[in-house]
Amino acid sequence: MTAEVKTELVAGILTVTLARPDKKNALTNEMYGAIADAIEGASAGNVRVILVQGEGDSFTAGNDLGEFAAQAAGSGPAKRHVERLIHALANTNVPVVAAVQGKAVGVGTTMLLHCDYVLLSEDAQLITPFVNLALVPEAASTYLLPLRIGHARAFEMFAFGAPVSATNALAWGIANRVVPNAELRSEARRIAEMIAAKPSGSVTAMKQLMRDVARLVSQIDAERAIFSQRLQSAEAREAFAAFAEKRTPKFH
Repeated sequence: MTAEVKTELVAGILTVTLARPDKKNALTNEMYGAIADAIEGASAGNVRVILVQGEGDSFTAGNDLGEFAAQAAGSGPAKRHVERLIHALANTNVPVVAAVQGKAVGVGTTMLLHCDYVLLSEDAQLITPFVNLALVPEAASTYLLPLRIGHARAFEMFAFGAPVSATNALAWGIANRVVPNAELRSEARRIAEMIAAKPSGSVTAMKQLMRDVARLVSQIDAERAIFSQRLQSAEAREAFAAFAEKRTPKFH
């Protein structure tokens, strides 16, 4: 377990905290592995609820772009733990609560589609910049997001990557509630405790019935194959170079 991901198990609630606030909780390969370990372990243990939160003023800036750029250049880690994390989220029978403040970028937004209860702070912004980076969305979001909010809104979120406010995310059905920033952690804990107090066998069975895991895994794998191809494309190299050089990319 890396120091940039903290875990704590109290009264059946496993709290997973992204703890890289100086980098807006941007996710490294090691962090993905640690979160995947926690979720996989929870599914096999006596955890009744998983609570995911982030330190600092952002939930997560998404994938560490330095690692993305390295992969686009043909290097980077041989085993990408983000795939383990996404599969763990899709497969877990344990209820997942998310407490989101500030920016939730990329996988920081798409992972919320696998959570069972999502609390947003008033300043939360959901951002899906995949196409802007010449990539494609992941985590089965190309299936789950249109299912949740409709094709038109999902296409706009993916194609333009503009921030979606907490108010709109709530109205569209991506989140359960919006709370003041100062109350986010305490309210998320209260919700997790309420779920943990329910009959866990019933909650687990309900969650299984509500989700078509085979369909999710199939979409995840299809997205991942295209994502990997896109990551090696000339357009992706241009997108990451433009980001590093603080200029507008030229895709033509």
